[in-house]
Parts: sequence; structure tokens; C-alpha cells
Amino acid sequence: MKKIRCTVNGQSRQSDRLDQSLLVFLRDQLGLTGAKLSCGEGACGACTVLLDGVAVRACVTPLTDAADRTVMTIEGLAVDGALHPLQQAFLDADAFQCGYCTPGMIMAALALLQHSPVPTPREIATHMAGNLCRCGMYARIIEAIQQVVAHE
Repeated sequence: MKKIRCTVNGQSRQSDRLDQSLLVFLRDQLGLTGAKLSCGEGACGACTVLLDGVAVRACVTPLTDAADRTVMTIEGLAVDGALHPLQQAFLDADAFQCGYCTPGMIMAALALLQHSPVPTPREIATHMAGNLCRCGMYARIIEAIQQVVAHE
């Protein structure tokens, strides 16, 4: 039986269910529930994770696309109990209300900062436009990302 192997948050993982999405694998098989199912169409960003450092919508990414690649989820950001600077900035800026979109927002922001370490506010807003926040916390989300940029 064929298996998919990938590295998730630094650990080698595998699945023999080739017909599932990356999101189902992460949530149902690995118990990593930070990435959320919301629209199921890749339009809202609640399921955003990094695949080889690139932000992808896990709900529409076939698990087979992750074969022999590296997946990073929100659960993989904290190190030894210390929050990642983006996680801490979101807390400090009160950049969430219900929190449903927050993991996807943070992962999208991380992809941006890895690609462009000192983005302008306009670049941040443009990049983050693909992630929806139903609570309307956009100004605080941009503020949180700017806090991280200012401390780098």
C-alpha cells in the first residue's frame, strides 16, 4: 500500500489515505486543530499553513501535494513554551476577537515576513487581504505584524 510521507512541525509523519486534503490529515489524523475548516473552498484563509515555507490553503491542498515536503502549522511555532514573536504580537495588539481566523492569519503573516522581512503597511494589507476576519480586526492584525517588523 502506498503511503504519503511528509515532515509536519519538524516530525516525520505518514498516511496511507491518499484521497484526503492536507487539512483533514492535519486535523483528523494528527490532532493539529489550529488550522480551521471554514469555507472549504480556499477562499477565507482559516486553514492556512506553510508548505515548504509558502502559505497554502490546507482545505483545498491534496495531501499528495505534501509528499516529501515540510508542513508548518500554528502548533509548530512556539519553541519550548515561548510564543513565536507573531503570536505574541497578536496577543499584545489584541488582534483577534473570536480567534477563529487567528491561526491562519499568523501563518499567512509568517509567510509574508519570510519572503519580505520589512514590508510596508500597504504590502501587509495587500498580502493579508486573502485572509478573512469576520470580526473585523484588520487594523489590529496589521498593527501586530508591524510590531514584529519594528522589533526585527
